[in-house]
Amino acid sequence: MSVDEFIKNTSHSRKSEMLELRKIISKSVPALTEQIKWNAPSFCHAGDDRITFNLSKPDTILLIFHRGAKSKKLASKSPILKDNTEFLEWPAPDRGVMKFKSMNDVTSKRSALAQIVKDWITITSEHAA
Repeated sequence: MSVDEFIKNTSHSRKSEMLELRKIISKSVPALTEQIKWNAPSFCHAGDDRITFNLSKPDTILLIFHRGAKSKKLASKSPILKDNTEFLEWPAPDRGVMKFKSMNDVTSKRSALAQIVKDWITITSEHAA
């Protein structure tokens, strides 16, 4: 199933927000590819998933910033991306989570998200091994 088909058929209450987030991410790094992974849209760089939607909460979209499905060694104990926005939560040094609960939330975080996406792809490419 394509990402377009998935979004067309989803009954998630934040479908409009999902579409807008997808546009922001795609425009931020045009080289990203998309697929459905873990029953949600996922953006890939160099063959690895990097940003995945988590749609498990009916009123919230979570964007998971990660380094792929397989565990990769990381020497750092602190987040690999310096985030001055404080929009990211860090469950692990190489896994950030950004929450969106409304279109206003998407709009107010638009420029920060675009920069985070660019920075995330850059930093995870450096820490690919």
